[in-house]
Amino acid sequence: MGGRVMLPLLLCLSAAGPPLLVQGGDPYLFFTWNVTYSSISPLGTPQQGILINNQFPRPNINSTTNNNIVINVFNYLDEPFLLTWNGIQHRKNSWQDGVLGTNCPIPPKTNYTYRFQVKDQIGSYMYYPVTAMHKVAGGFGGLRINSRLLIPVPYDDPSDDYTILAGDWLQKMMAKMNLFSMELGKTYKYRICNVGIKTALNIQFQGHNMRLVEMEGSHTMQSMYDSLDVHVGQCYSVLVMANREPMDYYVVASTRFTRQMVTATPIIRYPNEKGVASPKLPPPPTSWAWSLNQFRTFRWNLTASAARLNPQGSYHYGSINITRTIKLINAAVSYVEPSTPLKLAEYYNVADKGFKYDNIVDDPPAEISKITLDPIIIFENHENAIQSWHLSGYSFFAVAPEKRKNYNILDAVSRHTIQVFPQSWAAILLTFDNCGMWNIRSEIWDRHYLGQQLYVSVLSSARSLKDEYNMPDDSPLYGIVESMPKPQPSNV
Repeated sequence: MGGRVMLPLLLCLSAAGPPLLVQGGDPYLFFTWNVTYSSISPLGTPQQGILINNQFPRPNINSTTNNNIVINVFNYLDEPFLLTWNGIQHRKNSWQDGVLGTNCPIPPKTNYTYRFQVKDQIGSYMYYPVTAMHKVAGGFGGLRINSRLLIPVPYDDPSDDYTILAGDWLQKMMAKMNLFSMELGKTYKYRICNVGIKTALNIQFQGHNMRLVEMEGSHTMQSMYDSLDVHVGQCYSVLVMANREPMDYYVVASTRFTRQMVTATPIIRYPNEKGVASPKLPPPPTSWAWSLNQFRTFRWNLTASAARLNPQGSYHYGSINITRTIKLINAAVSYVEPSTPLKLAEYYNVADKGFKYDNIVDDPPAEISKITLDPIIIFENHENAIQSWHLSGYSFFAVAPEKRKNYNILDAVSRHTIQVFPQSWAAILLTFDNCGMWNIRSEIWDRHYLGQQLYVSVLSSARSLKDEYNMPDDSPLYGIVESMPKPQPSNV
């Protein structure tokens, strides 16, 4: 990428307008979003961007555990558009995941309403478009899920809560500047998400330490860091205490694993500050081995309550009986989006006309030339570039990059996106207990665009609303199911 890497830092502070609350049961949040093209200059140079309600980035969704979220999206682009909600599990409801294997994209000049519940989740997330290369142009924002008031959080309420969306941009080298305000003696929460398309980032707060408190929906052991690597698709929450001499400081965001490092430096400002920020920036780490060793320090907080009253550690994942091990290795084979979304073909009982099940063997052969289209999944990376993988519909336990005898079977963090270091592997452990069609995808967006993804169909032995919701009545249809009669919905 060299000198063509761009690194803007984009700040989201609040939800887009006051949502309407409906009392009775779990509250509802209603939004109407208009998706348009517009000329934007986040990097100082005009370019065509994708805006939502004339905002770039944002709107920021501010929700609470178990809220029902209803978003009516009007597509005013001249091409199909689709949003995914990165890390939201959509329990029993892959219809709302917003990927092309489950949803038809929203045609131009039409609208579609997403309806989903942030069931039993807390933490920091983001949304972004999955159609074409729209993610490069914008259309992304933050999504936070706050704990319910009756659920104790393992730290005091911060004085303010900021969302930083950081990413790489293939334009000339400059960075958009943002301003954060901190008052001496107070503590602030920063939700940091890498919404980029290719580049891992290192985050530092000049002169300040970060206390890591949450990672992709899980409370973590609250270790202190002066530097954090955030890989593509990942979100961390940190607490920063304003305990330095009142003056300006920088948030230092640097590209990682690129030929030429690029740095962006938004400003932290204390009230009554006495001077400008020092131009001497803290040096970033220099190797992927440093990042690997940092990964080994992340630990799940076993005593903190998550979305429910029971502590996170009450689920003893280390006692799961491993029934299947699946290895996924990069190959010159690409997934191609079918004319009919996989989930629609499955729901209409015509899957045999669109795809075949079980086309990927657990242990790939030495040479891979063609793929037609409670486990451990192992991502193997035989290349010299770092990778980042996401599993929708689930959180998993990132138990390794270690030999199996050294897997962390006690307190690995439960998360949804995992980096895979060069010439290495990463092992994740999960139970497939959420029925639906779920996407395993590369978060490195040129790879994703070229087909580095696959789908997992999790089926119930009996079709029942206890396991999976029916297809929404307003779901767009196309392909082989467009003119077919709708299957009889489940009512039990």
